[in-house]
Amino acid sequence: MMGSRAPRGRLVAALAAAAAACVLAGCGTASEQRLVSHSALEGMLVNAFPVYWVGGTFHGLSISETFHDTSGAYSLQYGACVEGSQVACVAPLRIVTSADNSFLPLGSTATSTGAIRGVQVWLARGGRTIVMPTGGVVVSIYARDRSLARAAALTAVPLNQPAAPGAPLPARLPDTGYGEHPLPTQEPTPLRPVR
Repeated sequence: MMGSRAPRGRLVAALAAAAAACVLAGCGTASEQRLVSHSALEGMLVNAFPVYWVGGTFHGLSISETFHDTSGAYSLQYGACVEGSQVACVAPLRIVTSADNSFLPLGSTATSTGAIRGVQVWLARGGRTIVMPTGGVVVSIYARDRSLARAAALTAVPLNQPAAPGAPLPARLPDTGYGEHPLPTQEPTPLRPVR
């Protein structure tokens, strides 16, 4: 039994490092295993905002894809597509972290609210989608069933910051203004005289 927070913090950091090493090494079953880009995972580790995940594997599902979209959001897919194709994949579990905390990705979907780990969350698709604004980010969980979505919401921690699964999440911050600043890819290339 640990008597202080320091050893627990080191244990959590060690477990996160071990899980990251597993992901970088390509752990998973042969049927699910796909090469996940080292640079994509390294980008998440050094990212300025927290990027949430549930470990290298979760409920028998390994990370099968990562994506960093032009809005700056990071997406981690767990497991192989259960419907669709490479163009339109419905994965068993997908976790998306967006630094634009002014936007909740719910559209016109019917939702209800609740609380998970001390923060208000929005539930859609019968609980298979959970949107959790926490700190300066919005974590969106899309799962094949509501029990998997809830388990992921109870477990998710930042890949790039020390945290304990199940611990209370940071309270939602006021609008961080992330969407007010253009991304580097949105900056126009400076005009230069033709020579």
